[in-house]
Amino acid sequence: MNILVTGGAGFIGSNLTDHLVSRGDNVTVIDNLSTGSLDNIAHLQRLSNFKYVNDTILNEEVMDELTKEADCVIHLAAAVGVKYVLENPLTSIETNIKGTEIVLNCANRHKKRVLIASTSEVYGKHMHAPLKEDDNLIYGPPSTMRWSYAAAKLVDEFTALAYHRTKKLEVIIFRCFNTIGPRQTGLYGMVVPRFIKQALRDEPITVYGDGTQTRTFTYVGDVVESLTRLMECDAAIGEIINIGGKEEVSIKELAERIKKLANSNSEIILVPYNQAYGKDFEDMMRRVPSLEKLEALIGYSPNTPLDEILKKTIEYFRTKAD
Repeated sequence: MNILVTGGAGFIGSNLTDHLVSRGDNVTVIDNLSTGSLDNIAHLQRLSNFKYVNDTILNEEVMDELTKEADCVIHLAAAVGVKYVLENPLTSIETNIKGTEIVLNCANRHKKRVLIASTSEVYGKHMHAPLKEDDNLIYGPPSTMRWSYAAAKLVDEFTALAYHRTKKLEVIIFRCFNTIGPRQTGLYGMVVPRFIKQALRDEPITVYGDGTQTRTFTYVGDVVESLTRLMECDAAIGEIINIGGKEEVSIKELAERIKKLANSNSEIILVPYNQAYGKDFEDMMRRVPSLEKLEALIGYSPNTPLDEILKKTIEYFRTKAD
């Protein structure tokens, strides 16, 4: 199969590309390296079934040509990370909305199946669990820029479903819940890489807020397996599907686990949100996915235990530091 992966030099994209290339697919990656890295795909450059294009998804002429050559498009390119979005609000909105519109327009022009990456952020301020794909969504005011990312990704979902319903485009939307693992960077506000780097340096592990907010974390390898199966699942067309972990943990407990697993002497300290992010921030206090739909569609859901994921990620960062 010929597959186009947007954002394929990024964390999830490069892991997915590794898997697709290894199973024999011809994979083309387009990435402008705004948050991705050539290091993530350097080992693939010599392979005949891999091609890298250094460009942006906002270049519709290039996207059209690449889409024409593909059998399927997996759209992962986006402005990601709380820190990046808060510091680059206009660029983030443009990339996440206009970029997805271009991807969908090209896929429709050439009638190619397309998987659209969304996020658990779209659920907003819900406190109940598990979160189901048809739940209502609750956001804060637009003056709190933290919600711009969720709103932009929700627009992506509406646009994708509109293409499916009006033009019969084969669209599959997936909402990722806190994917972690090797190659993830802590530069854009990602909590696990940040905690691990601090722990390995015996620096204070900085927990934002009071640490009682809870999340589930998903191993990137499990996300890759889920995406590969969804890509080939006709029943998933026109659907929105959660992809997430099952083990709910508070952020303070997460810091404690990382400290223990890294054999760190770090102190764990609490940092108020306004000091970490400024006034334009409001957190989601709980985020736990329902995986019933994913399991019903593909007979699989993420199952790697959190401690195992953390051990693999800590070892990755130890190697990077050497």
